[in-house]
Amino acid sequence: MFSSPEFWNRRGLMAWLLSPASALYAGLTALRSAFARPYHSALPVICVGNITVGGTGKTPLVSVLCTALQAANLTPVILSRGYGGRLKGPVICDPALHDASDIGDEALMLSDNFVVVVAADRAIGAQFIERQTDADVIIMDDGMQNPWLAQDMKIAVFDGQRGTQNGMLFPAGPLRQSLSGAIDRLDAVIFNGADDTSISQKLPPDLLCIEGRLEPDAAQIDRLAGKRIMAFAGIGNPVRFFRMLEGLGVDLVKQSGFADHHPYSAVDLDRLFADAQNFGAELVTTRKDWIRLPPDWRERVSVIAVTMQFQPDAFASLLARIHEKIQMKRTHR
Repeated sequence: MFSSPEFWNRRGLMAWLLSPASALYAGLTALRSAFARPYHSALPVICVGNITVGGTGKTPLVSVLCTALQAANLTPVILSRGYGGRLKGPVICDPALHDASDIGDEALMLSDNFVVVVAADRAIGAQFIERQTDADVIIMDDGMQNPWLAQDMKIAVFDGQRGTQNGMLFPAGPLRQSLSGAIDRLDAVIFNGADDTSISQKLPPDLLCIEGRLEPDAAQIDRLAGKRIMAFAGIGNPVRFFRMLEGLGVDLVKQSGFADHHPYSAVDLDRLFADAQNFGAELVTTRKDWIRLPPDWRERVSVIAVTMQFQPDAFASLLARIHEKIQMKRTHR
């Protein structure tokens, strides 16, 4: 599973040594796009993705968008690759039948509240949604660089703390595509947290840019008040989770970070539990991590669920853009 290397934070020797590999990556990506024949779905396809490798906060955004679209009497269906799962699909996710090893942690987490279709081939997944569901809009979770399914709207999510790091293409840096090459194709940019690296200054002034923030469930935080906490997380940016807990005033005695989508082994869990006992602390993790735990471990670990929150006017602007794209698609059917 993926873990961001430290050298991505600067343009040092290792990054420059890997720059020829980045040039090859860029060439192969361009070649793939040149020969791809994208499928144009009859449904509007709204892609929530990023231009960097690793997690940025896409899944919480997908969740809040689907909730808002349902409130507007639309029927969104989420299309996911099911990263980390063994099923290639297309398959409708069912939490009663599937676990994270089948469909991936993010798809499983979203399927608690929404219809989620996992398909390794996104074009086939879109066709499956057209035939097998009542969807009137597809929310594509990740896959912004996928050339085989045409996207009617592209929403890029950035981790406000990390930004584009050293700004170099993979593997010398975290970029899946250059920022300059992506800008013209974006319809909106969402920052997960404050834009600490000033990416917004590099974007066109007419491009919709809004800041979201991940807010924990207040009842869960209140329950942990006065307790000693040991936190662990295997997400795109575990430090963000730990800093959030510290900012809430909990007594965080230890923290353990893992790679994004890390599959927790019995050895991992036994060590975490032993450390927590030594500190007299309660084990706490994210919902994305908790859902990857074996069922018998879930009762021993507390989960902190988060939602992405926006200023009302900013979020209304984003929803208005989405509704415009949906209406345009319907008009041109």
